[in-house]
Amino acid sequence: MKIRHVGQLRRAGAAAVLAAALAVSVTACNSESDAKGPSQTASASSSGGSDKGGQDAGGKTLPDTSQVIATLKSDEAGIEMVLHSAVRDQGGFLTVNGEIKNTSGKRYTTPIKWSGDEQSVARTGRSFAAMTLVDSKEKKRYYVLRDTENRPLTTTGFQPSIKAGESLPFFAQFPSPSESTTTVDLQFPGFPNAPIEIS
Repeated sequence: MKIRHVGQLRRAGAAAVLAAALAVSVTACNSESDAKGPSQTASASSSGGSDKGGQDAGGKTLPDTSQVIATLKSDEAGIEMVLHSAVRDQGGFLTVNGEIKNTSGKRYTTPIKWSGDEQSVARTGRSFAAMTLVDSKEKKRYYVLRDTENRPLTTTGFQPSIKAGESLPFFAQFPSPSESTTTVDLQFPGFPNAPIEIS
């Protein structure tokens, strides 16, 4: 009886150890997948649905700089807007990517007027909400889209200044013009109007 009892205890102990090991293994797997999931989602959403571009060491989204479709000179010397793409998305959107470059040799304070005059978007802080696209052919003007909480679908909350020699990457999302429209005029405070091709 004693030998049988000891055997049963050993088997019960081994089963308990095995169950504990499996529980730890499952927990570790779940933790690992949880850690990967949100970062992958954040990366996909921050890239604006594009598979081009990337992120810097600080996790900031960088535009696709493989091409330049337009370069606009600001009213202020040494400040340029470089446009890299204007791409139609399958969801009926048009996304403009670019960057503001400061080649002036001194710190540049970004104007408040870039955010537009709407009080409803003022809470998002600094943004590119004042950017518009004009379809001269269809005689339509397109404004930066808003989400369900009335926040502009554009780069927001950036620093109030750009250091000398640095740039500020940005994106702005608009309703997509009709398929027959291949060129629109981009308008933004402090820069000349510029025709850009839609890809």
